[in-house]
Order: sequence, then structure tokens, then C-alpha cells
Amino acid sequence: MFPFKTLTATLILNFCVFAAGAAERAKSAWQPLFDGKSTAGWRSYGKPDFPKLGWVVEDDCLHLLPNSNGGDIITTAQFTDFDLQWEWRIAPKANNGIKYLVTESRPNAPGHEYQMVDEATMTEPKCQTATFYDVLPTQTKTHVKPPGEWNLSRVLIQGNHVEHWLNGEKVLEYELGSPEVKAAVAKSKFKNAAGFGEKIKGHILLTDHHGETWYRNIKIRELPAN
Repeated sequence: MFPFKTLTATLILNFCVFAAGAAERAKSAWQPLFDGKSTAGWRSYGKPDFPKLGWVVEDDCLHLLPNSNGGDIITTAQFTDFDLQWEWRIAPKANNGIKYLVTESRPNAPGHEYQMVDEATMTEPKCQTATFYDVLPTQTKTHVKPPGEWNLSRVLIQGNHVEHWLNGEKVLEYELGSPEVKAAVAKSKFKNAAGFGEKIKGHILLTDHHGETWYRNIKIRELPAN
């Protein structure tokens, strides 16, 4: 028969292990960033409210209307290590993207952009779909679907490691703050943005580059840091 103190200590230890495991499981669970019905969890970049024009919710999609000047929108929550997935489609000649590690203290370079573009209109390797826009091109051939069809994209960040995926294929990986990234940033339009290319805790941002775009099934799961 266990002494009472030993039994109590064992129960406390088991509870702590269970609680830690539950917290870890909750952290790794998928969370919707867009519920398909409302704009809850989103606001304008640099402003407290959601834009009154430009973005609409319809048919379970977050729809950016063409040439509406709605402006960029960001999540109210911030993230550090995560697996982000979303589906998207664009109109012909459209050009938009999702940015991550977004800060509002650097408006000319708020975050790293996963580019989404009509490939027929873009020949620059660092500006095509699934690139780290204007910094790193994809490392393998991409299989992007044409305007009007749905694509599935993914950004994974764990520690300093970043991956871009497109339609089930990993097309780019890089290390935040690495010599390679620093050299590429120095050759980009973001060369004068202090800290760009390094790891920060930040928002997720959907750009408004005036091209019509639809998003659905935007979800994220937080990951433990390496």
C-alpha cells in the first residue's frame, strides 16, 4: 500500500503529464482562420476594423473584388511556428499573395509573401506563384492551376525552417536569417527594411493588389519550436 504522500505526488505528476499532453494536442490542432461565414478574426492592416469595401463573404469564400481598394487584411492573432494551409483561385491577369511573419511596424515590407499570380502574365522567376516574392524563386517546377481553378497552398515554419508547398508538392525551402536569405534580401526591393528575412512573431496577411481573388478553407495549426 502506497503512503498517502507518495500517492498524492504520483497523482499530481500524472495530472501534470496529462495537462501538458492536452495542451500540446490543443496547440497542434487545426484552427480555422476563416469560418466561411464571417470576417471574424480579421481586420485591416494598420486599422482596428475590417474594411467596409472590397472584401465580401459569399459561397463559403472570402472574396476580394477587383479594383475595389479594400486594402490588405490581417489576422487579429499572431503566430510564430505553424503550418498554414489555404485554397485559392484568381481571375485572369490577377496578382495577389499571402504574407506571413507580418508586422505593422514596417509598412513598406510587412512580411514575407507567398506569391499567387496568373503565370501567363509573369516571367520573372522570383515573382511567380509559390515564390518568396522578389527574394527567392521556387526550387522545383511548380504545377499551378490556371485562373478560375482552385489551388491548394501551404506555408510551414518551424524554428528558422520555412517551406512553401503548392498542390501537394514542396517547391521551396529556406532558413530564416541565413546567409542565403540575407544575400537574396540585399538584392530585392526589401534591402533597406531592417530585420526583413529574420524570424519574428507576426500576423497572416491577405494582400489587395487589385486583382480578383477567392480564398476558402484557410486554416492553421501551431507547432512546437525546434
